[in-house]
Amino acid sequence: MIVFRLNTHSGVPPYLQIVQQVKQALQVGLLQEGDQLPTVKEVVAHIAINPNTVFKAYRELEMLGIIEGRTGSGTFVKKRPVGPSPKVQEALSNQLESWINKARKAGLDEESIEALVRIALNKKG
Repeated sequence: MIVFRLNTHSGVPPYLQIVQQVKQALQVGLLQEGDQLPTVKEVVAHIAINPNTVFKAYRELEMLGIIEGRTGSGTFVKKRPVGPSPKVQEALSNQLESWINKARKAGLDEESIEALVRIALNKKG
């Protein structure tokens, strides 16, 4: 089962962090179609968040067609977002992790690494 984590310093609203974490878990294969998400009560107990925030995240995921609530049963993954397979995602993730390790060994801090990634993402080509 997925365990949510919130970054209070990211500037990203908590409900969107939950949405992003579910999408990412699906993309890399940590969650599969049919898997059950934690109940709102479980999420609230684990990360001390307002229940309405979790409801908002789950509603957003339902509107995207990714999850579905089943009365009396819980909330389940309906489908994964469009994109590369988990196997491809894992290979790319491993390559990125290797590059990040090289960047750290070259003396770059996290902020510098993030800046380089942003620059590369913004390049047209």
